[in-house]
Amino acid sequence: MIHWYEGPLAAFDTETTGVDVEEDRIVSAALVIQDRADGPVRVTRWLVNPGVPVPPGATEIHGLTDDHLQRNGRWPAPAVEEMARALAEQCAAGRPLVVMNAPFDLTLLDRELKRHRASSLEAYLERSPLCVLDPRVLDKHLDRYRKGRRTLTDLCELYGVLLDGAHDAAADAAASLQLVRAVGRRFSTRLERLTPAELHTLQAVWHAAQARGLQAWFARSGTPETVDPAWPLRPELRTAA
Repeated sequence: MIHWYEGPLAAFDTETTGVDVEEDRIVSAALVIQDRADGPVRVTRWLVNPGVPVPPGATEIHGLTDDHLQRNGRWPAPAVEEMARALAEQCAAGRPLVVMNAPFDLTLLDRELKRHRASSLEAYLERSPLCVLDPRVLDKHLDRYRKGRRTLTDLCELYGVLLDGAHDAAADAAASLQLVRAVGRRFSTRLERLTPAELHTLQAVWHAAQARGLQAWFARSGTPETVDPAWPLRPELRTAA
């Protein structure tokens, strides 16, 4: 019997102009597909001209400059539609979708679809619901008392996963995919009897609990920051009347 963490998986990652899912834009994205743990990977990449200036701080992270994106990037509207269709195809094929910190990347894609296509990620996934595996949520639940940061770089180091070229969308997606496999193997006795669909439902509960705990910590420390408990996609902000 092949367990889910040894079988078909797909992973999605984005690089962006910033960290605000409501206002920032996608500048690059990648989808990585692997049908078995020891098999080859297939990679689809997108480079996007966001139509807005890329802050220097963002360029320092992913290395993509305004000039490069204007010369080589595609218009956002067709690019984000292709991303949404590609994710829908993976869901329809029954491949769980690995997304590190899913509420960021998936929400940002949803807002880009609203901005450029007057649509939503949900519309593309209407017939094939999301089945997401988020290594950050999984690790935080399964090893909740471990101290230290849980960035992709930190988790890859902890689980012995190669991250070659951090902050490149394809490299990050490939590493996230292997990270989920590594988490599955390490905690196989707790995970192997759960289906990816069951894990998707559980992660929503786990993330909400993690968010409440972080919100309580912020409150105790006097930090005026709000933690959204929604996973894997944040609801759209209501427009003031």
